[in-house]
Amino acid sequence: MTMTPPFAITLDPGTSLANETGSWRTERPVYLDRMPPCNNGCPAGENIQQWLYHAEAGDYFTAWQKLMEDNPLPGVMGRVCYHPCESVCNRAQLDEAVGIHAVERFLGRQAWEQKWTPEFTAEPSGKRVLVVGAGPSGLSAAYHLTRLGHAVTVREAGPMAGGMMRFGIPKYRLPRDVLDYEIQRILDMGVELQLNTTVDDIEAAFTQEGFNAVFVAVGAHLAKRINIPANAAGKILDAVSVLRDMETGAEPPQLGRRVIVYGGGNTAMDVARTTKRLGADDTMIVYRRSRNEMPAHDFEAREAEEEGVMIHWLRTIKYIDETTFTVEKMEIDEAGRPQPTGVVETIEADTLILALGQDVDTSFLENVAGVELAGDGVVSVNDQMMTGRDGLFAGGDMVPSERTVTVAVGHGKKAARHIDAWLRDTLFESAEKPELSKFTDLNTWYYDDAPRAIQPTLNLVRRQSGFDEILQGLTEDNALFEARRCLSCGNCFECDNCYGICPDNAVEKLGPGNRFAFKYDYCKGCGICATECPCGAIKMMAEEI
Repeated sequence: MTMTPPFAITLDPGTSLANETGSWRTERPVYLDRMPPCNNGCPAGENIQQWLYHAEAGDYFTAWQKLMEDNPLPGVMGRVCYHPCESVCNRAQLDEAVGIHAVERFLGRQAWEQKWTPEFTAEPSGKRVLVVGAGPSGLSAAYHLTRLGHAVTVREAGPMAGGMMRFGIPKYRLPRDVLDYEIQRILDMGVELQLNTTVDDIEAAFTQEGFNAVFVAVGAHLAKRINIPANAAGKILDAVSVLRDMETGAEPPQLGRRVIVYGGGNTAMDVARTTKRLGADDTMIVYRRSRNEMPAHDFEAREAEEEGVMIHWLRTIKYIDETTFTVEKMEIDEAGRPQPTGVVETIEADTLILALGQDVDTSFLENVAGVELAGDGVVSVNDQMMTGRDGLFAGGDMVPSERTVTVAVGHGKKAARHIDAWLRDTLFESAEKPELSKFTDLNTWYYDDAPRAIQPTLNLVRRQSGFDEILQGLTEDNALFEARRCLSCGNCFECDNCYGICPDNAVEKLGPGNRFAFKYDYCKGCGICATECPCGAIKMMAEEI
C-alpha cells in the first residue's frame, strides 16, 4: 500500500503553499517605512505625506488636524513659506513637484470656513511659561506648550502680534485677515497675550512672577546700517521701517519719482515692490553680487522684475551727493567673491532705502548669568534650545539659523517639546529618522503623468497698483487633484501589487489599514515584490545564515 505524504508537491494553481521553499533564499524582502523627502525637508517638521494622504481621500478635517499637530499657522505658511519640501519632492523628477504649499493653504481656508478647532487632550500641568515675542516662533511655542497642558503668557513689545509676518511681509503676499484669524485661534486655546509690554528683567520673571520656564523669541527688527561717503545725502530710509509704517497706519513715505533699494534679500524685493505700489515711477535694486548669489529666492526677483523693478546686479554704492549716486561695477573672482573693477557710473534717485539685513535686540539678556551672546546678537543654545541659564530657552531669529517663518515655527515646536520635558524632569528624545526615500527607490511605471495644478494670479496692472493678494488659492477639485499627485514615497499605501504579483503566494493581507506580511517559509527571495512596489516600501535584505 502506497503512503500519501501529508503535503503533496504540486504546481497546481492556488496550491503553492504546499511547497515550503524559503530555504532557497539568499535575500529576503522586508517591509519598511522610509522617510519621505518632503517630510525630511520641512523646517517645521510637518508629517506632510500623512496629511496629504488624508487630503487625497477627501478627508480634509483629518488632514488639517494632522497638519495642526506640527504647524499652528497653515493659512500663513501656505502663503509665505518658501516650500523647501517641494524643492526635494521626488515627483519633480517625474514631471513637477507636488504643490504642497497650495494644498496646505487650501486646508487653512477650509478650517476658516468650517470653523474647525485643533484637538488636544492634555491635562493642565500646573506649570506657567512666559514667551517673549509674538512672532512666528513665539506663537508656535505658545501653541504647542498649550497643547501639552501648560499655561502660557506671551508678552509682545509692539502694538500687534505677528512679528515679521506682520511687519516684514507685505499684504500682497499675506492678507492680514488670514494672519489675524490664525493668531486668534491660538489665543482662543487659552494663551494670554499682553501687547505693548517689554520684558527687561528675565530673572524677575522666574523669581518674582513665578514662571517655571521662559522662551525668548524676539525678532530681528533692527535694521543694519552702512557707512557710505557723502557730500550731502538726500532721503535715506531703512526697509524695515518702511514696511512697518505700512502696517501701523503711518503716513506712507514721500519717496519721490525714483527710488534705489540697496540689498539683495527677500526684504529688498518686498520693499522694492512696495515702492512701486506707492507710486514710484522707477524702482531700482542695487546689489553687489550676481543673481546666483543673492539671498532672495529667485521667484521673488522674477516677480519684482515682472512688476517693473530694475535690478542692477554686481553693483555697489561708493558715494552719495544728494540725489546722485556713484555706483561701482563689481566682478566675481575665482573664489566666487565680488571684487571692485574701478568702473563707475552714476544713478539719479530721490530716495535710498537700505535693505542690508536686520539684527536682534538682545540687550535685555546681557545681565542674565550664564547666557552667552555672540557678536552679531544671537544667543547660544544647546540641542534642547536652552541657554546657559537653566529654564531659559531661545529660538527664531535669536539663535543661529536661517531666518524664515518656517524655521521659526519649527523652533517654537522644538522648544516647546524640550520645555515640556524639562518641566516634567524627563528627556524628550526625537524619533530616529529612517532612511530617506530616493527617486531610484520608486517604480514610476505605475504612476500616470499629472501636471501640477496652476494657481491663478492677479493680473499685472492690479499687482502694480494695489496690495491685493497676488497668488490665488486652489479650488476643492484642484486641491484634491494636487493631493493625489503625491507618490507616497517610501510608505505602503496598500496598492496590492506585492500581493498580486508574488509567484509563491508568500504575501499575506492583514486587512485595511494594516498592510501586509511576508510568509517566509514560502518566499524564494526572487525580489519581484520589491521591484514592482511603486513607492519603494519593500527592501531586499541579505539572509542571515
